Amino acid sequence: MMAHIEFDHVYKDFGGTPVLEDVTLGIEAGELCVFVGPSGCGKSTLLRLVAGLETVSAGEIRLNGARANELAPSQRNVALVFQTYALFPHMTVAENMGFGLKVRGVPAPARRGKIAEVAKALQLDGLLERRPAQLSGGQRQRVAIGRAMLRDPQVYMFDEPLSNLDAALRSQTRLEIARLHQMTRRSMIYVTHDQVEAMTLADRIVVLNRGRVEQIGSPMELYDHPANSFVASFIGSPKINFLEAVVKSSTGQGTRLELGETVLEVKGMDARPGDRITIGLRPEHLSAGRGEGEILFTAEVALVERLGGETLIYVKPNSGGDLLIIKTTGKTALKPGERIPVAAAREHMHLFAANGRKVS
Repeated sequence: MMAHIEFDHVYKDFGGTPVLEDVTLGIEAGELCVFVGPSGCGKSTLLRLVAGLETVSAGEIRLNGARANELAPSQRNVALVFQTYALFPHMTVAENMGFGLKVRGVPAPARRGKIAEVAKALQLDGLLERRPAQLSGGQRQRVAIGRAMLRDPQVYMFDEPLSNLDAALRSQTRLEIARLHQMTRRSMIYVTHDQVEAMTLADRIVVLNRGRVEQIGSPMELYDHPANSFVASFIGSPKINFLEAVVKSSTGQGTRLELGETVLEVKGMDARPGDRITIGLRPEHLSAGRGEGEILFTAEVALVERLGGETLIYVKPNSGGDLLIIKTTGKTALKPGERIPVAAAREHMHLFAANGRKVS
């Protein structure tokens, strides 16, 4: 059975210190929902509240419409995969995977059949007699996932499961988790601070910051239409570029922004002269030279990273500020020290007020 999960004005504090504040959201049955945000934002706490490992300070959590606040973890039928695997070192792979079945009294022949089936799906069928110390990090994580699968839960939950793996294993295990979701179509909650994992895995992403929900949406909704500068900066790799501008004048006809040596004309923005505005531009929306859009500023090339199919060009604007990133496809002849014009199209600009709220 798939679970519909609801958070209704959920608060959580530890010793009077708030960790989650007024979290209200719903996770659809069969959905893979990713909680993403910086360390300490409350995403793992939300997961533990669903599992019953922490108690709600105020508000309500519902599973399939029924209040779950007072249910013991064993009554919730959820499976939690931890960052640290949590395998029994003295047990074999088969014994670790089938431990929950054994505790529930499933007969040994039935256990062996279920273990073999899941092990084959996770490519562990040749490792069943090994112990955790004889496995790689990726293999251990697959054992933990297999143990969760054998519980046949209504909700799978993953708490930063790839953090201890190297880059190649992260990519491989991420694919296996996506396959698991396609195979089971069960509800999944996945917690990570890595927005690449969030973008590639999620049906929907919940962006958290300081215990509050900043925005909820599909990966591309958040990428293309961030609600504020925090979401814009957290979603996307390489990170979005921010440019500081000042409102020079504003009338019913439009607003004029002063960006260093350039004045931009924008429409549909409520602002007053002197207001500071932050312009967000994705690296792929900046061009080196007189490309698409209008010239925003001139800059000095600081570094060129050639990655094969794409190139990252780091530039320092003449007016100062942080290094900005231009992402291009293929090769470039640019070298550090060269001065270039940098352009962008107006439709790709995200405009944010001083408080981070999107204004256009």
